[in-house]
Amino acid sequence: MLRKKAMTALLGALTGLLLGACTTITPQPTPEPTATSGQLELPPGGTSTVEATSTATATLEPTATSEAIAAAVIFGPHNFPTNISPISGQAIQDPSLLERRPVAVKVQLFPRGQRPPWGVSLADIVYDYYQNFGLTRLHAIFYGQNAETVGPIRSARLLDQSLVHMYQSIFAFGSAEQRTYSRLFSSDFASRLVVEGDANCPPLCRVEPNGPNELVTNTTELSKYASEQGVDNIRQNLDGMFFQQETPPAGQPGNQAFIRFSISAYNLWDFNPEIGRYMRYQDTQEAQDTSLENVEALLDKLTNQQITADNVVIVIVPHEYAFGTHPGVSEVVDINLAGSGPGYAFRDGQVFQVVWNRPSKNSVLFLTFQDGSFYPFKPGNTWFEVVGASTVIGTPNPGAWRFDHKMP
Repeated sequence: MLRKKAMTALLGALTGLLLGACTTITPQPTPEPTATSGQLELPPGGTSTVEATSTATATLEPTATSEAIAAAVIFGPHNFPTNISPISGQAIQDPSLLERRPVAVKVQLFPRGQRPPWGVSLADIVYDYYQNFGLTRLHAIFYGQNAETVGPIRSARLLDQSLVHMYQSIFAFGSAEQRTYSRLFSSDFASRLVVEGDANCPPLCRVEPNGPNELVTNTTELSKYASEQGVDNIRQNLDGMFFQQETPPAGQPGNQAFIRFSISAYNLWDFNPEIGRYMRYQDTQEAQDTSLENVEALLDKLTNQQITADNVVIVIVPHEYAFGTHPGVSEVVDINLAGSGPGYAFRDGQVFQVVWNRPSKNSVLFLTFQDGSFYPFKPGNTWFEVVGASTVIGTPNPGAWRFDHKMP
């Protein structure tokens, strides 16, 4: 358990955000979790909007910004050794895991009473994005290691189609809105989709029958099941990401990233210099205004540890209402994660303004600097926070960044 003194220091830092004015933006052993929560008094995120467009172009050729960066390159974007995960940049204890497809699972964050989720801290990559009605959901991608339990599994959204293409994954989810469901099952990866059936436990099983009766999976069993169903479960080309242990130069202080999707869904990533990672905190209550925002450590029920990330990347992407829907009862959101757009990459207590790139349907998401040279991810896990093109960005204090997602 984090000592009270440490938590008090964190809350003091958060409250201190009130002391700084919003500015207009122009374009690190896993600790024991804390059981206490802290009230955030964060101001609105400035007055600027960021358009999800970019004139920068990128190819998969690592043009370094300096000789120092080039000398410090570890892996990527091509020719990864057989024991290095191309989506985490880390050596894998069991390299045979990389001879299969990644496994992706759709995991809920709401309702709050059914937290914490299982297993997401073991994923190589997690996408956190707006689903509908003010809530968010996770798309967790497992490759370099397995998780015995992942869940609770919930329904898919339209963005999942892009993510399955990008990582060539096997995807487990719990149904979907009918038009979304039809689009997924009429895609070229329909054979790699796994939903609950009468006789497919494992890999998809119900737990706690006297409680919420949640749906979960075991990623080892999920990969095995897909193979048994005839999926070509072999290693895929996942080139594109670029990894370097050394922190690149010319970053700005980036100790905190606060992302507000709605009055219901908001989260904080707070950098812990003792471990060199960002620690995840999650909303505890509705917050009609910023004075009511309150967060607590988001745990992983599988490990009973607080969720952390080596990289936190905010990608700014156009959102729109699909199928002629609109806010309210029929809300279906499509997120156009294609081409390129602006983003902010947090690592090692620094933040870098970057361009996200997905040049083709089956390309993994990679990052470049404004000059087109590759941005280096820190080897380890990455969480992508996907926010809208009209997101308002503020820096209420040096090192503290706030992203207020806005729907069109």
